[in-house]
Amino acid sequence: MLKYFIIIIALFTVSACDYMDSNLIADPSVPSMRTPELSSIGFLNAIYVERDVEKAKLFVDDSMKEILSHYYIAASVQRHVLNLSLTDVEMEVDEVDIDFFRKSTEDVTVIVKIKGLRGGQFWIDDRTLRLNKHKGKWIITEVIPERRNVNG
Repeated sequence: MLKYFIIIIALFTVSACDYMDSNLIADPSVPSMRTPELSSIGFLNAIYVERDVEKAKLFVDDSMKEILSHYYIAASVQRHVLNLSLTDVEMEVDEVDIDFFRKSTEDVTVIVKIKGLRGGQFWIDDRTLRLNKHKGKWIITEVIPERRNVNG
């Protein structure tokens, strides 16, 4: 009888913890910034897919918030901050400059491959974002300018 009582108590404990965690993870209004990849994709998704600059501000630091506020609409942010205006966009993380354990790293760069339509033509490009870890969240601090000479 004692064995059944302990099993019932254990089941209630496990199911209660699972319920709480699943509610926190499933809440779509809270963006996840637990990894640099999630922050980068979340930011670019807000600009290119949702076209919501206010949501994009959740992923950036104060200096980037000022820049995003200046350009105000997603099309202007695409054109002037990211230097890449696209529609029908798909994104994937291409490369993350971070150590394997992620424990001691506070500053990383993430390269995101962006596919979409530019002027009606299919276009593939990438953008490099610098992120810093602040209070357990990865915050975008800079969009790194392209190094290659496009017109040359």
